[in-house]
Amino acid sequence: MALSQSSISDLSIESNLQSVRSRIQSACEASGRSPDDVELIAVSKTKPLELLKEAYENNQRIFGENYVQELVEKAPEMPIDVKWHFIGTLQSNKASMLVKKVVPNSSSFTIETVTSKKLANKLNNAMKEFEDKKLDIFVQVNTSGEESKGGVTPADVVSLCKDITESCDNLNLKGLMTIGAIGDLSCFQILVKCRDEVASELDRSDLCLSMGMSGDFETAISEGATHVRVGSTIFGARDYSKK
Repeated sequence: MALSQSSISDLSIESNLQSVRSRIQSACEASGRSPDDVELIAVSKTKPLELLKEAYENNQRIFGENYVQELVEKAPEMPIDVKWHFIGTLQSNKASMLVKKVVPNSSSFTIETVTSKKLANKLNNAMKEFEDKKLDIFVQVNTSGEESKGGVTPADVVSLCKDITESCDNLNLKGLMTIGAIGDLSCFQILVKCRDEVASELDRSDLCLSMGMSGDFETAISEGATHVRVGSTIFGARDYSKK
């Protein structure tokens, strides 16, 4: 995950964060929303700890990671008040290890990519040793219909969310998440519709929407996003050869 010293010095995490935060504020104001209603998740996958720590020093507390091993390694090296979001594909056989390594090393841990009852059960069982905590989760929805994208179909969202809330006492359903098709506004609108259906079925008015990335987070905010996942705009282009 190492970058050359020259590459790191060429980046200005401070100014990048300021720019993104300003754009979030402007998007919220344009939509008649408060900027406090939108949380910025700084997606730091493949990035070295130096850059995460610089973001932390500039008041960023929420970070997103895509790879299990990378998050397990980073969490103990960052301050305890960091809030981690796992936003990558999670295999059920790695769920327990991920929870047990990250929960003790963070102020809160959220998994945004729950796509099955099997995975939810694994996470629920892993949380049993943390008697005073619940694990926040988002159910991931495939709003574009692309085979390359993970998530349950919109038709299956309500039943999965209901099943999880009824049988997984150690999990807290925080909301829904999607990775929409680039430039396709309907993906955000489909997620909003799914959220409304789940909210009605579960009598929940507080469900969140994690949608929007570097290229479209302002549009996502206009459609109701409560969490936006921004990576390259803050940290620069990723080097996947070092993951």
